[in-house]
Amino acid sequence: MSILAFTSLLFGTSVLAGLLGALTGLGGGVVIVPVLTLLFKVDIRYAIGASLVSVIATSSGAAVAYVREGLSNIRVGMFLEVATTLGALLGAYLTARISSHWIAIVFGVVLLFSAAASIRGKYEELPKTTPNPLATTLRLHGCYPTPQGEKRYTAERVPLGFGIMFGAGTLSGLLGIGSGAVKVLAMDQAMKLPFKVSTTTSNFMIGVTAAASAGIYLARGYIDPMIAMPVMLGVLAGALIGTRILVKVHTHTLKIIFGLVIVILGCEMIYSGFSGRI
Repeated sequence: MSILAFTSLLFGTSVLAGLLGALTGLGGGVVIVPVLTLLFKVDIRYAIGASLVSVIATSSGAAVAYVREGLSNIRVGMFLEVATTLGALLGAYLTARISSHWIAIVFGVVLLFSAAASIRGKYEELPKTTPNPLATTLRLHGCYPTPQGEKRYTAERVPLGFGIMFGAGTLSGLLGIGSGAVKVLAMDQAMKLPFKVSTTTSNFMIGVTAAASAGIYLARGYIDPMIAMPVMLGVLAGALIGTRILVKVHTHTLKIIFGLVIVILGCEMIYSGFSGRI
């Protein structure tokens, strides 16, 4: 296959990945890494490096809009970024220490969790508990716009959310994905933040987390411009298209189909890891 054909096919695949990622809220990384590894036979570490670059680009574009609309909580995001950044550095460090077989297996397990999160949609709301004193001290509160006017909220169980965020950052650095499902789980379930605030703040955080680990991948030579450039441009283009049509389509059926595809990819990644094909 010529370089031009390879680049064109990679770009087209990345556009589709970015489109599906934007429509489901999971990001294109959960698709592009297994596709690069299984279909294009790219080394998983180079696939992860390309995915991290695309995550930075797509997150930066969407974060601006969410901040402008008053949905993202910058203070909560920056506080939790301490945990995700430390986790991302640990994950990027472990990449060179862990066999590619085990990375593929872990990636497959995370894909299965992401598929479940995509199909399920919103997490269940739990009964409110007493606000954490740490949240009051750090002023981890805010308000967000609703059709009935602005609604106030305060973070709860901050240490638990911080710990889950460290795990999300580690997965992000190790696997090259935004770990959005895990981050939303931490803010929505553990810290009891409103779902819209959780998802938009997670998007705001993803780019910073990916940038922390991308530096280590770049230093180790795992970011190949021939792969990363068409992937980044393709995922970004797909994400922009996805955000435009998101308000016009019914995404519940799409999420189920996407979830089934992710399950297939996850099982294939796990099988390839155990069989030594990756």
